[in-house]
Amino acid sequence: MNRAQERAAEAATGARGLHALRGATTVGRDAPLDLLDATRELLRTMLARNDLDVADIVSIIFTTTRDLSSADPSRAARDLGWDRVPLLCMSEIAVPSGLARCVRVLMHVETPKARGRLRGVYLRDATALRPDLAAPD
Repeated sequence: MNRAQERAAEAATGARGLHALRGATTVGRDAPLDLLDATRELLRTMLARNDLDVADIVSIIFTTTRDLSSADPSRAARDLGWDRVPLLCMSEIAVPSGLARCVRVLMHVETPKARGRLRGVYLRDATALRPDLAAPD
């Protein structure tokens, strides 16, 4: 079945399921503009790569490594106009060998798409976290 046929089949069922979609990116330095730009890029890419709309988002949990504290990454979603999406920010646990200056996203979406059709998004140095999912379409 090709992509157009998959979409038609999903639309025909009309059933929407709740799914979690992962994403991560890194920032070169802890500066508000850098952190927010990288987070906006990640959020836009997550929607585009999965053919989703902001209306499909139920909620988003953001985490940052402890070396990022210059800005709240949820502000990036607000900058995009996502005013009706519940957002929560948290700090990652300090893992000595963990990826530095990393923003992670757990996005909950409601969509008729099958779980296997949703793709996590890993940008910049975060591609090391999930090389199997990092490549674009």
